[in-house]
Amino acid sequence: MRTLITAISMTIALTLLTGIVYPLVVWGVAQVLFPWQANGSLVVRDGHVVGSEIIGQNFAAARYFHPRPSAAGDKGYDASNSGGSNLGPTNQKLVETTKAEVHKVLEENPGTSAAQVPIDMVTASGSGLDPEISPAAAELQITRVAKSRGLSEAAVREVVRNNRRPRLAGFFGEPGINVLDLNLALDRLGTGAR
Repeated sequence: MRTLITAISMTIALTLLTGIVYPLVVWGVAQVLFPWQANGSLVVRDGHVVGSEIIGQNFAAARYFHPRPSAAGDKGYDASNSGGSNLGPTNQKLVETTKAEVHKVLEENPGTSAAQVPIDMVTASGSGLDPEISPAAAELQITRVAKSRGLSEAAVREVVRNNRRPRLAGFFGEPGINVLDLNLALDRLGTGAR
């Protein structure tokens, strides 16, 4: 009987400590030290949330830069179902999906050859929600975006250049471009500017 009371007491104590106290402490510290990040890094435009700085979302219109494909959820870009496809490089489904994505990129960006398509334009990231594309992926889309918006390629290229993130500390990781930030910058630029 004493063992049972000890077991129940420990279960209650650990549940309170690890299930309530610890999460509240972590939440409180995050709210004080990193409030923007702790609340989802939400981007607000004209008083409305338009996305998150750290979660990729789908942009399909020709006037926007397109993100990496997503394997999160049945239709992709489902933040509640984040995850990669877990398919290996020899998996037939991955091969077929990649071929279909290459075809889609070539169709959306006329004059591009398959050899010019960066790998991040045709494969999902590990989370399926990568908010960034490579500078090469952005470069590939400049002509389409400029034509669709009635802008010069030079103007769109300048916006891309201004939104490029360098390597962390000059040597960690690869340069990248946040797709949401880039598309919002283009929207602020407007259309028809030559």
